Amino acid sequence: MTRRRKYALVVVGVAALALVVGISVKQSRAGLVEVQLGKVKRQELTSVVTASGEIRPQHYVNLSAQSYGKITEILVEEGSRVKNGQVLLKLEAIQPAANVEGQRAVVKSAEAAVEAAQASHRTALAEQARAAADFERARLEWERAQLMFREQLISQAEYDARKAAFESAQAATDLAAARIRQTVADLERVRFQLRQTQAQLAQLTDVLQRTICTSPIDGLVTNLPVHVGEQMVPGNEFNPSSFLMTVADMSKVTAEVKVDETDIVNVELGQTAEVTIDAFPNQKFQGMVTEIGTTAIVRSTGQSATQTTTGTQEAKDFKVVVTLSDPLATVRPGLSSTARITTATRKNVLTIPIQALTIRRQADIEAAERAEKQGSARAATSLTASPEDDKKELQGVFVVENGRARFREVKTGITGVTDIEVTEGLKEGEQIVIGSYKVLRELKHLARVREEKAAAKPQP
Repeated sequence: MTRRRKYALVVVGVAALALVVGISVKQSRAGLVEVQLGKVKRQELTSVVTASGEIRPQHYVNLSAQSYGKITEILVEEGSRVKNGQVLLKLEAIQPAANVEGQRAVVKSAEAAVEAAQASHRTALAEQARAAADFERARLEWERAQLMFREQLISQAEYDARKAAFESAQAATDLAAARIRQTVADLERVRFQLRQTQAQLAQLTDVLQRTICTSPIDGLVTNLPVHVGEQMVPGNEFNPSSFLMTVADMSKVTAEVKVDETDIVNVELGQTAEVTIDAFPNQKFQGMVTEIGTTAIVRSTGQSATQTTTGTQEAKDFKVVVTLSDPLATVRPGLSSTARITTATRKNVLTIPIQALTIRRQADIEAAERAEKQGSARAATSLTASPEDDKKELQGVFVVENGRARFREVKTGITGVTDIEVTEGLKEGEQIVIGSYKVLRELKHLARVREEKAAAKPQP
């Protein structure tokens, strides 16, 4: 046998051996699924709800025109700090001021009429007192005259004269009483006229005061869109009134955010929150939930769900107000913000990565276990389940035991940023499948698995 032929035989033998080894390795690896593994561990877990919105003052007032007129004077600027009652803006007030002055003169005249009526009443009272005295004197004289006339001590003429004097005094008394009633009526009439003119003066004064815009609160002028010379119009049932400015109390600043309907059930009053403002990217502000809306807001329209006449399946949000504990003086309304509300905190709890949690049908799990016991795939396909079992789904994770991924049902608690709490079904330190997403989506119960090798880092 030549040397060349010996070399050829050696090469063929080596190739055959390599082929046998490759086939053996391939067969040994057949059915293995490469997975990413992790362990069940204990740690502190915080559940956070994240929502976006904007900065708003807790108390603000939008001031609108209360009277017709042209703006004649603006006494503040946007950004000015103002006090309660401070004059902010004036409208043209020539006619309202003239009406007030004219009505004041009418009120003065009515007051003078009241004083005159009171004087007449006092005069009538004095006349009544004098008539009463004259009547008493005439009555006594008339009584004496009657006695003397019976005893024939006076003449018929004197008797008649005293009688006439008595009747005249009585008539004078009645006249004085009628005069009293007349002066009382006159006094009531002029008093009513005085009240009427005073009411008209108050009305005209109110119209005049509406031409002067004052601040109802201590705060900051955050919006001033008008200018001197613009014509302002008060609102009515058909048109809104002309907008003047906004005054906001910036001593208490809030972040008004919209929380998704799936998270709102976990938000409660008094929960702490961390607020970030886009204009201050390197700062975080602490706050507390102080208000939770009870009406859903349709996300696409921004309107309340109660305002829609038909049902909708669109996504909805709920308004949540977070009051900042220590806002900066430079924070302005309308700035975009994000609130991270801490809804729950658990210490020393079992946790797993969120992506490890998956769903499987109970019928598939039972079929795989029976197939494993009988040792054939045919048994797994031949087993049937009730319609109820076929539809029932279980929540759980794949636990790696002896090289196999066993699906195990678990119960969960709060959800953190990347991990979720496990309340039942797992023990600390157990090895579970955490990825990849594609593998977890297709991984079957009792499948043979091995850990995926980490990719080698490129050399610098």
